[in-house]
Amino acid sequence: MRKTKKAILSVAASVAIASAFTTNVEAASYTVKSGDTLWGISQKYSTSVSSLQSINNISGHLIYPGQTIQTDNNSSQSSTSSSTTSTSSNSTTYKVKSGDTLWHIGRAHGVSVSQLKSWNGLSSDLILVGQVLNINGSSSSSSSSSSSSSAPSKEVKSSTVSSGSAVVNEAKKHVGTPYAWGGTTPSGFDCSGFIYYVLNHSGSNVSRTNAAGYYNQSTKLSSPQPGDLVFFKNTYKAGISHMGIYAGNNQFVHAGSRGVEVASLSSNYWSSHFAGYGRL
Repeated sequence: MRKTKKAILSVAASVAIASAFTTNVEAASYTVKSGDTLWGISQKYSTSVSSLQSINNISGHLIYPGQTIQTDNNSSQSSTSSSTTSTSSNSTTYKVKSGDTLWHIGRAHGVSVSQLKSWNGLSSDLILVGQVLNINGSSSSSSSSSSSSSAPSKEVKSSTVSSGSAVVNEAKKHVGTPYAWGGTTPSGFDCSGFIYYVLNHSGSNVSRTNAAGYYNQSTKLSSPQPGDLVFFKNTYKAGISHMGIYAGNNQFVHAGSRGVEVASLSSNYWSSHFAGYGRL
C-alpha cells in the first residue's frame, strides 16, 4: 500500500511539472489586441521593447490586432527565423494590412511617402487592405495597380491612410479647444490626451498614456518630420512632463494651459524645456 501511494504521488508530481512547463511555453507568445503597444506588452512580460522587436523581426513600433508576438527568445527562435526568411524573399513588395498608412510603411522600410507614391503610381495617400506595394522601386508597379483596382470598395473607409501632414492637419483642427486635465475629446484635452486623440483619428492605433509613457515608447530623432512628437521636461514637474506634435518650421501644436495652440520651439520658455523628438 505504501508503494502504491508513493507511485500515485510521483505521477501527480510529474503531471504538475508537465502542466507548469506547458503554461510557460504558452506564455511565450501573445496575441495582439486592439489598443496594444509593444511597450505595454513588454511591461506585461517583464521584457524590453527592443527585445520584442529583435525576437519578432519588427523594425518599428507598428503592430496589428491578431498578430502573434513572441515574448521569449528561446521558444520563438525558429518562428522568428522563418519570418525573417519570408520577409527577405519578398523584400521588394509589401501587402497592405488593416491600419497601415503610407507613413508607417515608409518609415518601416526606410523610404519616403513621396517615393512610395511615385513607385506605385499613387496620386493620393489612399491605400487599400490587400494592396501590394512596391517598396524599393525595382519591382513593376503593375501589381499594385492591379491590386488597387480589384480590391473591394467596401475596404476604402477602413483603410483610409494618413501621413505626417494628415496628423498635423488633424491637430490644427482643434486649435482653440480648452485645456482639461485628463481630457481626451474635443470638449477638452490635456497634453497627452490630445496626442492620443489626434494619432488615433489620423490613421494610427495608440494606447492612452502620459507624456513620459509616449517618450519611453518612441524612437528618438534628431531630424523630425511634420507629424512626429516633440517632448519637454521639467515644466510643471521633474522629468518628461509635456508634449506636442511637430508641425514643421520649428513650430508645434499642443494642448497647453491656454488650450490647444500652435507654438514656437524658438520661444524662450519652450527652448529651455526642450527634451527631444520622437516617433511612435
